[in-house]
Formats: sequence, structure tokens, C-alpha cells
Amino acid sequence: MVSALYPGSFDPVTRGHLDLVERALPLFDRLTVAVAINSQKRPTFSTEERVAMLREVLHDALPGDSRVSVVTFTGLVVDYCRAHSIGAILRGVRTVSDFEAEYQMALTNRHLEPGVETVFVMPSAQYSYVSSSLIREVVRNGGDVSSFLHPTVERRLRDRLSNSQS
Repeated sequence: MVSALYPGSFDPVTRGHLDLVERALPLFDRLTVAVAINSQKRPTFSTEERVAMLREVLHDALPGDSRVSVVTFTGLVVDYCRAHSIGAILRGVRTVSDFEAEYQMALTNRHLEPGVETVFVMPSAQYSYVSSSLIREVVRNGGDVSSFLHPTVERRLRDRLSNSQS
């Protein structure tokens, strides 16, 4: 059985993230979506909120699909993979600059744990330029992001950003 880990901050989870999950499911028997806890960053949403939003979005998109789970983790991705017998790391690559950073990370992870392979998946064209930081900026400026976010996530993001600007 081939399991993969899809690590990220998911702040917030976008339809681009969901697209990557849907593209990965035919490739793997199990997929663990892992919300990174990074004390160096100041996310818009707490870890618990990001996990809850991911679970809701994934449940709506993939009802009853037990192959996907959501967890949190700290530390090195390869350490999590080793501890949970996960053989692949799923990464989305939107741009050349994404690839350069992801390539460097993949080689480092391979050096740290040769038994874990990184798999790059391209997003659908409609999400190829979408990032959580871009979405946050559009919402801060009153733009329409409904085609990029689950309705619950959009509402929570608008509420959070409007409250932080008050």
C-alpha cells in the first residue's frame, strides 16, 4: 500500500489544494493532509481552525472517502513520514519558482530519508496561479474569491480579516 503525505500551512485551504488532493487520489492508496505547525509564522487561522476547515472541505468534496485524513505535525516532514510508514510526499508545483524551491526541498528530504520519494503534481490551469497569500490579499481588498474557496472558508476568511482590520 502506497501512502502519501501532503504537507502545508493551508492558511486558508483553497480549491487549488482540493484539486491537488483529487489529482493525487488515483496515485496513492492513502493520503494524509498534514497541517504544519510552525511557531515562526503567524497564520491567519489557528491550527485547529485550519484542520476543521480542511475536514469540512474534504468531506464535502469526497463524502465517505476514508482514504484521506487530516493531521497536524511539527518538525521535519521526513520524520513524520518515517514514523508513520509513509513513502511519498505530495507537492504541488504551479510555477518555475515553485519548482526551484520544491526541487531543493525534495533533494534535501531525499538526503535525510532516501526511502521517501517526493511526487510533484501540476494543478488544473484554473488554479495554477492561486495561493493562499494571494487569496488573503484579494479578500483584504474586497475582491471576489468565491471561485477559489469553499463557501464556509470564504465566510470565515472574510470574517477574520474584517475583524483584524477593525
